[in-house]
Amino acid sequence: MSVHINASEEQIAPTVLMPGDPLRAKFIAEKYLENPILVSETRNVFFYTGHYQGVKLTIGASGMGCPSIGIYSYELYTQYKVDTIIRIGTCGSYTTDLKFYDIINVEKAASESTYAKYAWGFDEEIQENQGGVFQKINEVALQMNQPLIKGTIHSTDVFYSANKSNPAIVDKYECLAAEMESFALFANARHLNKNAACLLTVTDIIPSNERLSSKERETALLPMMQLALKTATQSN
Repeated sequence: MSVHINASEEQIAPTVLMPGDPLRAKFIAEKYLENPILVSETRNVFFYTGHYQGVKLTIGASGMGCPSIGIYSYELYTQYKVDTIIRIGTCGSYTTDLKFYDIINVEKAASESTYAKYAWGFDEEIQENQGGVFQKINEVALQMNQPLIKGTIHSTDVFYSANKSNPAIVDKYECLAAEMESFALFANARHLNKNAACLLTVTDIIPSNERLSSKERETALLPMMQLALKTATQSN
C-alpha cells in the first residue's frame, strides 16, 4: 500500500496499462479482463486487476498532467514491483497529415515541464520511451495488422491558452501531437531503470479545430486498447 494507491503489493500486476481517466480504466477492465477486481479507489482513481489471455494485468488511471502520472507511476514502480507501464491515451494532432483514429507509438516526448529536472536532475527537454516495450508494441502491431505511426509528441502542461500558435518546442522537435503525461512517465522510468511506453489515439485535429464526439470516442480507442493488452501479455 502506498500513499495514493491502497492496494496491497500482490494485488498489482508487473505490467500496468494507464489511461488518464478513472472511468476509462473501469471500462477497459470490465470489457476485457477476466474476473476484474477493484483493488484501489483512493481519491476515486480506480485500479483493477484481472487476467487477459491468462496473464495477470492491472489497469489503473494516471489522472491528468505530468505531476499526476509522476506520482502514480513512481509509486507503482517503487512500491509495487511494477516493471512495465504502458500509457494509453488520446491526443490532438498538430498536423492535418494525421487523421482521426490514427494510433501513435510515442518514441520521444518533448516538454516545457520542469518535472524531469526537479525530480531527477534531467535537464533535457525531451525524454525517450524506456526499455523494450516500445519495440514490442511495434512487433505486436505487425502481428495484428494494426497500422502505427512512430514519432515525437509534445507533453504540455497547458490545455487552454491565449496563444493560438504552436509552442516553439513543437516546431523544434517536429512534434506530431499534444498530450499531457508521457514526459513524466518516461523520466520516472529512466531514473528507475524500468519499462515505459505510450500509445495515443488521435481524437482532435488542432489546425482545423475538429474533434471526435463523446460517442465516437467510445469506439475510437478500442484498437489502441486491444494493441496494448496484447502487448502486455508478451511483456510479462
